[in-house]
Amino acid sequence: MNETAVKVKELVKRYRELLAVDHLNLEIKQGEIFGLLGPNGSGKTTTINCILSLLSYDNGEIEIFEKPMKADAYDIKAKIGVVMQNVAVFEELTVQENIDYFCGLYINDKQLRKQYVEEAIQFTGLEDFRKFYPKKLSGGLLRRLNIACGIAHKPKLIILDEPTVAVDPQSRNRILEGIMELNRQGATIIYTSHYMEEVEQICSRIAIIDNGKCIAQGTAEELKKLIKKREIITIDILSVTADDIEALKALPHVYSVTFEDSKLTILCDGGSHNLVRVLDYLQGKEYSFGHIHSALPTLNDVFLEITGKELRD
Repeated sequence: MNETAVKVKELVKRYRELLAVDHLNLEIKQGEIFGLLGPNGSGKTTTINCILSLLSYDNGEIEIFEKPMKADAYDIKAKIGVVMQNVAVFEELTVQENIDYFCGLYINDKQLRKQYVEEAIQFTGLEDFRKFYPKKLSGGLLRRLNIACGIAHKPKLIILDEPTVAVDPQSRNRILEGIMELNRQGATIIYTSHYMEEVEQICSRIAIIDNGKCIAQGTAEELKKLIKKREIITIDILSVTADDIEALKALPHVYSVTFEDSKLTILCDGGSHNLVRVLDYLQGKEYSFGHIHSALPTLNDVFLEITGKELRD
């Protein structure tokens, strides 16, 4: 069984009257890519800052690699790499100099540091830009530099906060592939993103935080089983009568039928052959229809049903 990389127990953080984190519990195993999701103001960033001991908190316990995390726990901090949403590099240093500086905070041996810096440059695909200054880099390259600075010292725990925000698709794919490669090399990763498809693609487990509490936790498939919506059927159709909408609602496993802008949307809470029954009914009533689509729920559906909010709210 994997050992625990991060354990958060009954974490409480207040900002005067505001309860930002409310008795939060998390346990992240070594070797996981753990997704941390929450709308703006959910307490997600505060939780990360408490885990890093950048913030004091009112109650609770935090352990990293089964040791208490404190502000002066430098031996633990040396094993952590952090890539925050806002790019944090020195404008007056080149790509290579930036990576060397951040690596040097943890690696004193000059020869080893030189090796690690070169490996970080190659890992992030910055070989052709090593002498560039940050202001000359595109948004995607700047993100990759930010990641290189955070992972050059080969940390065992990496916290990535929105690493693909506002980057081009090519850079996004490169970053996601890099994250999965870091994980294959043994790093435990905490990953936050507003892009649900990324989280579903790379995360082994996911926690949804809202109002400072962890309200759901599990694999993507486990989270999808928590909600009523199990199948979404959409059919392009010019019109449908109110009586037929009611008849469709009466079909097994159908719990919602709506018709808007020439699109019939039918939500099912499970079962099989739902689409067949719907089409049989419509064909029996001699309806003509166009595009038909049946889809399983997404993480966005889960998030919306559990929190009542879009992730970008």
